[in-house]
Amino acid sequence: MKFNRVIVWFRNDLRVRDNVTLSKAIQSGKEILPVYCFDPRMFEQTELGIPKTGLHRTRFLVEAVTDLRENLRELGAELIILEGKPEEELLQLAEKYEVEAIYFSKEVTSEERNVDNSLESAAWTKGIVTESFWQSTLYHLDDLPFPINQLPEVFTQFRKSVEKMSEVRAEIPSPLTVSYPGTEVIFSAGDIPELSQFGLEEAKQTSRSVIGLVGGERAGLRRLQSYFWDDDLLKNYKQTRNGLLGTDFSSRFSAWLALGCLSPRTIYYEVKRYEKERKKNDSTYWLIFELLWRDYFRFICKKHGDQVFHISGIKNQVDSWNRDQEQFALWCEGKTGIPFVDANMRELNQSGFMSNRGRQNVASFLVNDLGIDWTWGASYFESKLIDYDVCSNWGNWMYVAGVGNDPRENRYFNILNQAKNYDKNGDFVRAWIPELAAIKGFDIHQPEELNSSELKKMKIELGKTYPHAMIEMKKWA
Repeated sequence: MKFNRVIVWFRNDLRVRDNVTLSKAIQSGKEILPVYCFDPRMFEQTELGIPKTGLHRTRFLVEAVTDLRENLRELGAELIILEGKPEEELLQLAEKYEVEAIYFSKEVTSEERNVDNSLESAAWTKGIVTESFWQSTLYHLDDLPFPINQLPEVFTQFRKSVEKMSEVRAEIPSPLTVSYPGTEVIFSAGDIPELSQFGLEEAKQTSRSVIGLVGGERAGLRRLQSYFWDDDLLKNYKQTRNGLLGTDFSSRFSAWLALGCLSPRTIYYEVKRYEKERKKNDSTYWLIFELLWRDYFRFICKKHGDQVFHISGIKNQVDSWNRDQEQFALWCEGKTGIPFVDANMRELNQSGFMSNRGRQNVASFLVNDLGIDWTWGASYFESKLIDYDVCSNWGNWMYVAGVGNDPRENRYFNILNQAKNYDKNGDFVRAWIPELAAIKGFDIHQPEELNSSELKKMKIELGKTYPHAMIEMKKWA
């Protein structure tokens, strides 16, 4: 053994299966101290006056940390819970228990890297070794067919090169045991905080929440089992992925990928097993294709650094955005008067989830129709989305705003056409905007087109029961 004691600092890798950091620590450390640190900076108010990490995202995180603790207990270890700045708390813990090394997963964006740099510098002065490991992507950084500074700016070029010249590394199995110092050394591992400690109150679960997304590795693996094998849904993924209602149109793996409850390699190799044992088609490939998009945004963030958070994006375009706070608030609250937009925003607010199709539409409406600062939208999603992933979120918002990686200059969505294609009978809008539920068929998407007497019969009064449209919907006719 290289070290007597090693801290494994869990971050966005809340799992024991295919966890490179945990595996490396077990190989090199006689005793392992697994740690999760709740950083108060994650829960502060942003400049927009919203929590950086909102209710649904925090609940999912707490569930995932709780699940990790239970999984480690089954392996003979305990998850130590810290609260505070990791660069300070981890060092204090290391000194207290004479830890010789701290292992953790590599991150690419500035907030996380600033913490890493501070920890590494402080640990070095104390003679404590720090080692970090790349494990957030399907394809390893070192296995790309080009250096990161030569990463293609167009996804298709990246995808073709990687598929042709790179291989996915083997998955690492779960450890059989984790050697832990024991309660005679560590008397208390700390309590996992309640939501109230973050100034959050659990909301009543709405009956319209289409799936109970529960945090943790075991819940993620159950979803993998049910989606691929029990319900055999993978074979139709490409046809159903743009759906809006129900539990089966999307895999929902993004929620567990975001916190590392599932490894992208675990999903990849399960797809390969499915292709061998059941069926190989466009749908099985398309799920891997989506994992490649996730990889690409992470590599883009590593290449471009803080540019992905700047209003000018990676294209360095001139800032000409509107910053109307009242209009932005209406968008956030799902009160734009555009039913397809509002239904998606209300789903996000009430459940912490929104379909990929919905995300594209509400983002396009905010930046292209209202002309509002795209970074505001990205920040709002950061607070609300259970499956928030810093690289995918900001990469996708840059994409829609036209300041990111996109060979097409215009990412404008015709909201009415989108509604016709994906919610022709209005069932999705009806589910999330009950005050309009009496309107039949596609008419629910354009209540402004109905006369006041028709609306009155349905007890709908625009401007009171439901807001007037913020923009003329005729522009989409």
